[in-house]
Amino acid sequence: METATSTQKNVYGRPLQPCCMDPVTGFFRDGFCHTMDNDLGRHTVCALMTEEFLNFSLSKGNDLITPNQEWGFPGLKPGDRWCLCAERWKEALEAGVAPPVFLEACHQQSLDIIPLEVLQQHAMH
Repeated sequence: METATSTQKNVYGRPLQPCCMDPVTGFFRDGFCHTMDNDLGRHTVCALMTEEFLNFSLSKGNDLITPNQEWGFPGLKPGDRWCLCAERWKEALEAGVAPPVFLEACHQQSLDIIPLEVLQQHAMH
């Protein structure tokens, strides 16, 4: 099986690594936190879903828990990886519920909104 690769860069300036293929995440639903100009939400932060974050997102009007067949969205549960909007992750950080991140799979444009040092403090090892 061929491994997916990316020409876009992660927060370290290296090739972006996949975030999650099951469920398939990303603005383009290609498993990567790829972005482009029409991705207004900047889905660039690869994070590990936690119950606290999922409930926080729901309280902000973004239900990531409930499946949506029309959009082919399976619904997320704690332990899933997902490409989050950088602003939402930052908002969760300020609320004390930011989920852990996978730096190699976070797009470099995340750094326009969140300093690398902050992401590193929440990185999965």
